[in-house]
Amino acid sequence: MRTYPGIVPAVVAAFILSTSVLHSANWPAWRGQNGNGVCAESNLPVEWGPTKNVSWKLPLPGPAGATPVVWDKRIFLTSTDGSDLILLCISTEGKELWRRTVSSGNRNVRGDEGNSAAPSPVTDGSYVWATMANGEIGCYDMAGKEIWKASMSRRYGPFIIAFGMVSTPVLDGDRLYFQFIHGNMRKPAGDEAVVVAVDKKTGKEIWKQVRKSDGFFENKHSYTSPVLYNDGKQKFLITHGADYAIAHSLDDGRELWRLTGLNPQNDPNRRYHKTLRFVASPAPSPGLIVVPTAKNGPVFGVNSAGKQLWVRKQNTPDVPSPIIHDGLVYLCRENGMLICLDGKSGKQIYMQRTHNQRHRASPVYGDGKIYLSARDGKVSVIRAGRKFQILGQNEFGEGLASSPSISNGTIYFRAFKHLWAIHKK
Repeated sequence: MRTYPGIVPAVVAAFILSTSVLHSANWPAWRGQNGNGVCAESNLPVEWGPTKNVSWKLPLPGPAGATPVVWDKRIFLTSTDGSDLILLCISTEGKELWRRTVSSGNRNVRGDEGNSAAPSPVTDGSYVWATMANGEIGCYDMAGKEIWKASMSRRYGPFIIAFGMVSTPVLDGDRLYFQFIHGNMRKPAGDEAVVVAVDKKTGKEIWKQVRKSDGFFENKHSYTSPVLYNDGKQKFLITHGADYAIAHSLDDGRELWRLTGLNPQNDPNRRYHKTLRFVASPAPSPGLIVVPTAKNGPVFGVNSAGKQLWVRKQNTPDVPSPIIHDGLVYLCRENGMLICLDGKSGKQIYMQRTHNQRHRASPVYGDGKIYLSARDGKVSVIRAGRKFQILGQNEFGEGLASSPSISNGTIYFRAFKHLWAIHKK
């Protein structure tokens, strides 16, 4: 495998950025088009309220933590509806177009922290795929016609994981990529985890790769989602959990490299943490991958070959995934503390409080701003760059746990009771 030490040349980064600009209107997956929470949108709002910059709000049939995905004039969103697990199709004018029941048997977890509709849908503009935490997945066309359904837990399980398989799949080309990282906490470390590629149009397996780990106890469970690394010259999948971040070939799933030291078992300076299950996913950008851990543990910066560039020994985000933009790394702690690091060195630029509440949603970047969503419904808008500045703070008056999405100048927030469309008037 050819390696690219450090940050890739600016021309490659410019190519990636120009690609996202050409298609900036769509937000087809949990973390946007490039899987990193960054978009090229402009003229985004800083403030909103009952009579300011709210285009519409739509009542939802039940709570969930899934991010809405957007393609052209359609918004797709997974949700609970009583005990049913459903996929909603909503117009960008705020009207429900159709709904389909993907599965049933919702299970609430950790009080108000989540449920079985936690995975976000993904779309390519022709089809949409909705996965539920019980392993059921449905593929539908834009009119809501069912194309295929499958049970991943029957095919690759049963899933043995405390709070459900909340991982969102990655779509690339004609394939959907899944990570199923789980296992019996009472048994020794084993090979329960697998990484899978399926044909997006049929659901048929293309390849399956066992994901080996010596992690044990709760660490055998991962609540992260896989991410795609793409710098214009090389492309691979990254899975995260069971004490390791691992890069996989897209051709057959074989392991390219793995990052160790996230939760070392034989380090005299660090005690092995038996409950260091990962929730925050890595953040990819050309030449730099930021890998979080959990519970105030370390954060790693590595290059595309998995070589460690820097490590921050503590202050990892516990649930929100990092953002990388313009050479800076942003880490949103669960307590609302925002940390800005230099992407090349990992050195801290600032660490400042935004809003002292639980933060479960991953931040997003757009128009020179970073949007941080707290569990109580307050959204902090921060100026991107080396100088910390709160531009605005806005409240929905209801709780939310999902990451926002941005499309055509509108920010969509999926709160527990409503889907909100925020647009600068």
